[in-house]
Amino acid sequence: MQPIMKVNLKLLQVFLLVAEHESFRAAADQAHRSQSSISTQIKQLEGQLGVALFHRTTRSVRLTSEGAQLLDCVRRALHEVEAGLRKIAEAVDMRRGHVSLGCSPTVAGSRLPIVLAAFRQEYPDVKLFVRELTSGDLFESLRKREVDFGIGPVMDEGDLTFRPILREDIYALVPRRLFQTLRSGISLADIVRMPVLLLNPATALRGLIERTVVEHGLTLNTNYQFSQVQTLIAAARAGLGVAILPKIALPTIATDDVQTLRITDPPMSREIAIVTLRGQSLSPAATRLAALVSRLIDGKSDGTAEGREAPRPPARRRVITKTEQ
Repeated sequence: MQPIMKVNLKLLQVFLLVAEHESFRAAADQAHRSQSSISTQIKQLEGQLGVALFHRTTRSVRLTSEGAQLLDCVRRALHEVEAGLRKIAEAVDMRRGHVSLGCSPTVAGSRLPIVLAAFRQEYPDVKLFVRELTSGDLFESLRKREVDFGIGPVMDEGDLTFRPILREDIYALVPRRLFQTLRSGISLADIVRMPVLLLNPATALRGLIERTVVEHGLTLNTNYQFSQVQTLIAAARAGLGVAILPKIALPTIATDDVQTLRITDPPMSREIAIVTLRGQSLSPAATRLAALVSRLIDGKSDGTAEGREAPRPPARRRVITKTEQ
């Protein structure tokens, strides 16, 4: 252990540069030092270790057997140091980091709050920034790295990665005064005979509806378009027309003035995904939030810790009365 205790660790960094470049000049350029300074530091290291580390000629610089052994040790040591520093940074990030999330309005107004509440319970010190964005704006924000990841529809965008987490049917919220039926479904042909309420053209849902209508030779009859899902629902309840919505955005409280019918002819659906910039790696905090989104997005989980069931109430013991004995 005595020689190791005398080694200047800065000299090991210089040694690594020379060994990897096999050149004193290249190492000097990389370190922004003079070539003579690099040569002097290597001689100091060799003096501290008591061995020659390089075979030097006018044309080449090659490691000696001891130099090759040292290079292997230094690389493994640096790997361990980097791994340790990474773990520390990740732990700090999980406690005091921040996550910026872009989300489709239909998801943000329905399932996202329970995800955020579950994340806040586990990581109360991580700052969350949520932006409600239509698909086009969401994808552009990812490209500009304004958000860490997004929750949005699966689309054909080559520079983005889509990890599907939910497939859902498309429904029609139909005013009863416009359409009376005992069925649970409705055809697109029936829908276009009535006024149709739509979200603005920047949304992926609007594009899906318009493509499907054209593919089936139909024509939309619409006088209204809205930016917010809740406005769309309120307009349908007021009898202004039929609102076309994904299942996730349907109102949870039923009313007598509208009926909820699944579009069955043709059946319509969309796929929701975790969206990231291709090649981008998420921070530990963002990774954990994305995992919670995947687990809770379908609305079937109660938000309890992963892998653990919610506690069940104790079974009641039935008391037998004297008349039953």
